Amino acid sequence: MTVLHNSLGLSTSLILLGLCSAQAQDVELRFPVSEFGTPGLIDMPTGEVFEDGTLLLASSFQDGVQKYTLSFQLTPRIFGSFRYAIVDSFDGGDGARYDRSFDFGYLLAEETALRPSMVVGLRDFGGTGVYGSEYVAATKHFMDDRLSVTGGIGWGRLGSYGGFQNPLNFFSDAFNNRSESVGAGGDTGQLDFDQWFRGDAAVFGGLAYQINPRLTFALEYSSDAYETEIANAGFEHKTPINAALTYGFNNGGGLTVYALHGSEIGFMASLPVHPQKPRYSSGIEGAPPALLPRRTAAALSWDEASLQTRDSHLFAALEAEGIELEGVTVQGDTATVRFANGRYPAAAQALGRTARVLANTTPAEISTFRLEATANGMTTSRTTLRRSDLEELEYDLDGTWRSYARARIEDAPRTESQSVSGVYPKFDWRITPYLDPALFDPDEPIRADLGVQAEASFAPVRGLIFSGTMRQPIAGNLDESTRPSNSVLPHVRTDSVSYATQSDLEIKHLTAEYFFRPGTNLFGRVTAGYLETMYGGVSGELLWKPVNGPLALGAELNYAKKREFDQLFGFQEYDIVTGHASAYYDFGGGYLGQVDVGRYLAGDYGATFSLDREFDNGFRVGAFFTLTDVSFDDFGEGSFDKGIRFTVPIDWLSGTATQGGYGTTIRPVLRDGGARLDVRNRLYEVVRGSQTNELEDRWGKFWR
Repeated sequence: MTVLHNSLGLSTSLILLGLCSAQAQDVELRFPVSEFGTPGLIDMPTGEVFEDGTLLLASSFQDGVQKYTLSFQLTPRIFGSFRYAIVDSFDGGDGARYDRSFDFGYLLAEETALRPSMVVGLRDFGGTGVYGSEYVAATKHFMDDRLSVTGGIGWGRLGSYGGFQNPLNFFSDAFNNRSESVGAGGDTGQLDFDQWFRGDAAVFGGLAYQINPRLTFALEYSSDAYETEIANAGFEHKTPINAALTYGFNNGGGLTVYALHGSEIGFMASLPVHPQKPRYSSGIEGAPPALLPRRTAAALSWDEASLQTRDSHLFAALEAEGIELEGVTVQGDTATVRFANGRYPAAAQALGRTARVLANTTPAEISTFRLEATANGMTTSRTTLRRSDLEELEYDLDGTWRSYARARIEDAPRTESQSVSGVYPKFDWRITPYLDPALFDPDEPIRADLGVQAEASFAPVRGLIFSGTMRQPIAGNLDESTRPSNSVLPHVRTDSVSYATQSDLEIKHLTAEYFFRPGTNLFGRVTAGYLETMYGGVSGELLWKPVNGPLALGAELNYAKKREFDQLFGFQEYDIVTGHASAYYDFGGGYLGQVDVGRYLAGDYGATFSLDREFDNGFRVGAFFTLTDVSFDDFGEGSFDKGIRFTVPIDWLSGTATQGGYGTTIRPVLRDGGARLDVRNRLYEVVRGSQTNELEDRWGKFWR
């Protein structure tokens, strides 16, 4: 799947996904959401988790405080959250504090007839610790699930009201002590393992009652004394009792009004997005051609003297389905076709359409189809199908699985089809608007530029691609940032403000790429030119990826030179050789892991660890972190690189068979440590879509 990686930020992402979800299938309001955007009552968490795969967007507002949270139920038991909070007058002055934090929750036990569900969680870990706390919560439902009762024990901020000696000191006296700096709002960004579940503990509890299918009332006893807000922001804590009333909508969203500690009235909006439930679950593209009765070569006017006519008929029939014919060979009873899928996000759908076209345009004696899928000119896999299976299973109730079981998928290091004349050279271009936000500048948390971009590509021969993108900003405020870099490392990323303020017409990339197959299970790429916004140079990559295996290994070596701030043709003096060895593993069930080890742009050495969850429709959510030999102090604010990312396919939004989508990465802070070159078309994502694991996951599209 081709992804248009726009640099869109959190607020834009929330708007986009919110509009999508507003049209999604109706879902029940299962339980309330806390003002922190996690399963909870008001301030307090519950012993519940979201429905598997749920992406929840939440915004809460009270006097002087705004919270924006993105939560994701990564597995049936694990959820994670990223939160951005704006606290006015945090230090007693006129300024505001912009705080980023992560949450984590794990379902210890599911609810049964006799046992409550139980969750252990971390709030604001790896951030500044303003909301830093840990908890264990249990929730039990009664009255046909209309009433839920929660009780729990908390540490950190959740142990600050009505606290008592930590019961975990039974195991060690070390649990009695918690650093006073934790939770004070320092710029740590570190994982303070030695502080978790330490210090005084306190109990909390509450209930939620569903008055009717739309209204839910929540009441809680809070164990958060709000000491930081009382000391720095003028907050009044009059009572530990909080109350809330939530109105739920058909799409699962909710609007909540809550009373907080007897001194504040707040409001919250939450909206669930279910990646596994697109707006158009079946797609709205035209139906594939129905299989026709077999015809003889004579009836089709096929003979050795009319190969050009044969190829033109096949080319036209496939082009009508959004598929480009690149090569065809007929030997005996077997037809081998090489094709490029230019329309369908699911490679299995392109296979199915190609097979039907072949069945309708080849003589009756052709009994076997060998379909070679390509990506950027490379053959990535070969799928062999029997014509009789297509005819037998077209209307079979179990035709999807049975057709997959009968297909044979193998590597195709060399094409076995003869090239069709006139396919190359290829030229493509388009002009589109763009929106380029920048987040988390402490002087202005949200900045953005709006403009027009022109993209073009030229492929003179198979595997060789010249391409470029130019942008012209029209309106925006990216160039108004005046915040200088304070990094002690080479400014490999923290000069991003200079690239925004000193450029007008911009060359985003201008490259020559060559893709090739060195051998069985091997893929190669060489890229040269202006590789990305900040760097030009040369990049080479080699990938070992068995077509039927879950493991892939890769190596990349780059020479990168820093571009001038105007993003045109000049270079600065800074240059560096970087490279990574990478391991990719498909765990099944849509879980993809990746580890990259090597040298980064600032000359530091380390590793990046990533885990993504990809749904069968291509919707993808993941997280990553990077640790290098740069110390936390030298790295600066945030301590180490980390973030979350997601991709929303266009067809998930529209139901149309269209490749591409919206992809973005959200980092709490952008620094120089752990910064990697942003090279287009890295091989793993180019190759994997037409190989066995991905084909199996999306084979349901084969007959569509």
